[in-house]
Amino acid sequence: MADSSDAAGPTRALVIANPASGSHSPELVREVREMCSAHLSRTELHLTTARGDATAYVRRALERPEGAPDLVVAIGGDGTVREVVQGLDGTAGRAALMVVPGGTGNSGYKMLWGDRPWTESLKAVLADSGAGGSARVRRLDLARLAETGNRVYLGACSGVIANALITAKDSPLHGRERYAKAFTDTAATYVPYPGRVVVDGRVVHEGPTVLANVGGGRYRGGRFLVLPESLLDDGLLDVCVIGGGVAATEVPGLTLEAAHMGHPATVYARGRSITVERTDGERLPLEHDGEYQHTIGASATFEVLAGALAAWAPVDPA
Repeated sequence: MADSSDAAGPTRALVIANPASGSHSPELVREVREMCSAHLSRTELHLTTARGDATAYVRRALERPEGAPDLVVAIGGDGTVREVVQGLDGTAGRAALMVVPGGTGNSGYKMLWGDRPWTESLKAVLADSGAGGSARVRRLDLARLAETGNRVYLGACSGVIANALITAKDSPLHGRERYAKAFTDTAATYVPYPGRVVVDGRVVHEGPTVLANVGGGRYRGGRFLVLPESLLDDGLLDVCVIGGGVAATEVPGLTLEAAHMGHPATVYARGRSITVERTDGERLPLEHDGEYQHTIGASATFEVLAGALAAWAPVDPA
């Protein structure tokens, strides 16, 4: 996909942060705002007030006849980034996304910038972008979840990972400990669902299914290389299916260093349209970008939106 590596640097920033997040840091927000203000002609801060507010505010800001931002900085975890991405959808690249990690998994940041300190990354966007700089705008692929119309940024996963989000809601723990405990508890009793995965009309898997991950970024949870071969701008979606030959309890250890790729129970494919379904007619357990999809029925279809999101990234890939 084409990128905008020679585009001029940003001039006006909208900084979005969620103060209700358990990982919210006023100090981080202040530091980001000060960095933007030191380099740009205008910096606006918006602290979200409710679910969906980030999406709505970004859309309104980009519709302004004057003073619309050309940089949207999402501070927080994958949930905040998810909402900002929905707001940027359909804006024809009028503003580019910059992610500042402030959550638990931070997969949305890692898939673009790797392990670089966020201060280094943001400085590259603000002061060292454009022709000859160290940061550029890339046109990233998104997925469209046909059943809801939502855009998928990091990826979507059916099975044990989705079920663990439900378990985590009742946990008194916080951060990575919360999800790690929820996954352990869920995996201990998890029964693979009868599933089928179809890629561009071709059945690539049918049978017991521990998970099917479609995306998107290589990492989930900021650590697990579920889609190690995924490229962000090749115009295709990757899918990794782990079948019933792998116990759910083995998934974290295998995916930590992509060891699942050599397992006979793993199927890996890519295409422009991917359907994940249950063959028993029951509701498919599914999440995308860390949000459980309660309205999904027995199947979910993902369609690639090639080059749909403008996002800042390093000139030298992470």
